[in-house]
Amino acid sequence: MTSAEATIPTEPVPGEATLRRPELRPLWDTLHSRLSSGRPVTRVRLGPLDDTQREALADLLGLDRLPDARPSVPLTRLEEAVTELSGRTVREIVSELVGPLGDRAGERRRQRGERAELWTWLAEHETVRAQPALSDWAATCRAAGVAAGSVEHTRTLLTDALKVLAELPGEAEPLPVFAARVLSGQTHALDDGTPLSALVLRALATLYDTVPPQSAAQRRALWARAGVADDELSATVLVGGLRPAGDGLLTRVAKACAEVGQAACLTLAHVRYPGEFIFSEAPAPVVHVVENPSILALALRRFGPCCPPLVCTSGWPNSAAIQLLRMLAEHGAALRYHGDFDGEGVRIAAYVLDKTPTRPWRMTAADYRAAVALNPRGPRPGRITEAPWDLDLAEAMAEHGVAVVEELVAEVLLKDLAGTAQQRLRPGWS
Repeated sequence: MTSAEATIPTEPVPGEATLRRPELRPLWDTLHSRLSSGRPVTRVRLGPLDDTQREALADLLGLDRLPDARPSVPLTRLEEAVTELSGRTVREIVSELVGPLGDRAGERRRQRGERAELWTWLAEHETVRAQPALSDWAATCRAAGVAAGSVEHTRTLLTDALKVLAELPGEAEPLPVFAARVLSGQTHALDDGTPLSALVLRALATLYDTVPPQSAAQRRALWARAGVADDELSATVLVGGLRPAGDGLLTRVAKACAEVGQAACLTLAHVRYPGEFIFSEAPAPVVHVVENPSILALALRRFGPCCPPLVCTSGWPNSAAIQLLRMLAEHGAALRYHGDFDGEGVRIAAYVLDKTPTRPWRMTAADYRAAVALNPRGPRPGRITEAPWDLDLAEAMAEHGVAVVEELVAEVLLKDLAGTAQQRLRPGWS
């Protein structure tokens, strides 16, 4: 074919003028909608049609009288008429005259699949699995549905929220500084009122088992509890028996208190700027971590200057406690944690184990059952969530329905500490 021949317009297919009559537009529009549903179509109901539209439909179908104003037309009859006039199918004609056909049912299936995959991803995310209390938050996210009707937008929002949760507690930074560090320079991403801020605060409220904050003051307090917009003096951590070598400020403070059998109250500033800090003995010591100050007090009373290294989180660990534990681990110390056997105690333990390289210390289901046997009566444990280190623990607590606070197992803990306390302090620790 020559180029001249290629430019000659194609002759219209005989009968297409009938198909393109404007009076048939309601027919093609209705067919387009029905055929795009993704469901089988056998008939199509039209109307109300005016007289000219009824006449056009009668001509198309070869009827000897006008159809009703609201006719129900078999698709097979339309296929016969369209094929006879144009040699093409109804779908081809509708696609040409109205536009490409869709598949709404298929699209809905695809969207349901995307949503299901999104919520499965969230429920199985490492941050949620490490802190099972966050599974309740994940469930509320699912109940709320996708943000702005977009799975992609929701996944981006949740990904940023999980990044923030993984970085908490903060390092005593103002909120914009923390946001910029964690979220690639997005200084205002966590400003009050943003969707991301609301999402993270709802997660923190679930984690701490408190009601979601309603006022700006409550939101600031919750951020502060998570170590954001905190100052270097308000966040403190109690330690006892810690005798590192070196001549840094933290070393001198901790060692001076340990030598007289007293606890040291270290600020976040001490931990952030420790100066020279080393463990001179090899291997580095085991540092036990407890939830309640009363356990530290009992250990100091019993062991005095011979008290083994002990850190107290005083409930939920703040930025000073987490930073200290990380620093001790970086210098080779092995960390062991014990807390209350109640709902919050298990959540605190999961938090500590997630944020630091700490291992549980007498926190198994067997330890709980042994403690309940000696203390069968007590308060209810509150909201119970899974313990990632022992999946039987939550079941045991639900079965017995009794909380065992740390003080009730103090003698067991002190007995574990006694072996270390009786050893002669090695060089570099005296």
